Amino acid sequence: MPGMTDSTAPRVGARRSRLALYLDLIRFNRPAGWLVLLWPTLVALWVAAGGFPGWHLLVVFVLGTILTRSSGCTINDIADRDFDRHVKRTRNRPITTGELSVKEAAAVGVVLALVALALVLTTRAEAVMWAAVGVVVAIFYPFTKRFFAMPQAVLGVAYSFGIVIAFAAVTGAVPWLAWGLLAANMGMVLGYDTEYAMVDRDDDVKIGMKTSAITLGRWDVAGVIGFYSACLLLTAALLAPLALGWPFWLGLAVAAVQVLWHYTLIRARERPGCFTAFSQSHWIGASLFAGVALGFALR
Repeated sequence: MPGMTDSTAPRVGARRSRLALYLDLIRFNRPAGWLVLLWPTLVALWVAAGGFPGWHLLVVFVLGTILTRSSGCTINDIADRDFDRHVKRTRNRPITTGELSVKEAAAVGVVLALVALALVLTTRAEAVMWAAVGVVVAIFYPFTKRFFAMPQAVLGVAYSFGIVIAFAAVTGAVPWLAWGLLAANMGMVLGYDTEYAMVDRDDDVKIGMKTSAITLGRWDVAGVIGFYSACLLLTAALLAPLALGWPFWLGLAVAAVQVLWHYTLIRARERPGCFTAFSQSHWIGASLFAGVALGFALR
């Protein structure tokens, strides 16, 4: 489908520059992948700091999120290179096509991870420790698609670890509220990544890949809406005591309306609709963050 491929196939006989290949490897032209990581991390920063966390931490976590996601893409593509050639959406990834070697792609990922680590080192030791744990989870995730019925749950932990690191960077501790927000965001990740998995379901069944879309079967649409709803309800329960006023509740309402829109996109289980739902899912997180940030500003 137009606009749905994970990477655009090079013209026959054309050679892409190394820079173009690296940018394709890290999904540079697909910012939705790092935006879904960024918004819950920023919510955690604001909650931990009781408002604006300062420019230093903001820059560290914005850049760190982008770099971490980019590095994670290289890990995922290396792990899935033998599967990706059988999936319509991923068959043109540069490792799969042979345009980049595994060694070269790994080097790119390591460099990006080291730069992200250097950023975290400018905060607290506790944040560095939790960041190391997050890296282990991120490395483990791609391999769970081979044996775990709901690998999106593992991705949910990996994609939510910015919340833990943010609290550690601000306060030096990870309170129960941080773990609650991590659990809430797992619902968000399960929702949008199940939508993503619905795009590839036919291919994944053929190659024996495990995904939540396959596991849920005919309950996939209900599962997506349930995951999103659980995220919003838990977020509301966790943050209501902070008394953030009408901005928070408005942000939550806007997020809920978007969940209803997602239902209209995925209910037919057609690839274009499911892909659109996934690619626009970061606006749900953006709405929650806007409500939290404005709520603190006006409190």
